[in-house]
Amino acid sequence: MPEPFLTAPMTDEQRKAVALAYFTRMDSGRDFVKLFADNAYVCFPKHKPAHGIKHIQDLFSDIAVRIARMAHHAPYFNWVVAGDVVVVEGFTSGVLVDGTSWQGAYDLGGRFCNVFEIRDGLIQRLNVYLDPDYTTADRERYPWLDA
Repeated sequence: MPEPFLTAPMTDEQRKAVALAYFTRMDSGRDFVKLFADNAYVCFPKHKPAHGIKHIQDLFSDIAVRIARMAHHAPYFNWVVAGDVVVVEGFTSGVLVDGTSWQGAYDLGGRFCNVFEIRDGLIQRLNVYLDPDYTTADRERYPWLDA
């Protein structure tokens, strides 16, 4: 009887490396969707959740048309790793296609917390927590922003 195929469990550092690759590939315009498992699940605020590579590509394409460029500031990330779960808290800066910019370290927009489930070298699940109003343009519904 053949031996079952066994793989070594991932280390915390390997899981962190996959999450960091997601951010660096995204920022550089490289294909980051390759980091997801075929049946992965992604939830992004104010967008229908995505299940599977095709829907994940669609989700990120919908978001990308609004953003001219973005940078995640990895040296300032806060990391929590517990088993297959990697939590990353940080901020971004960038420019929307209309030319409006944001600096997450100073502005209200651009702060995020991502919760990854990473197993077998791939992202199985990603929940993104942020306000997609990067430049705080939605002032009509939040009058305290002008106070």
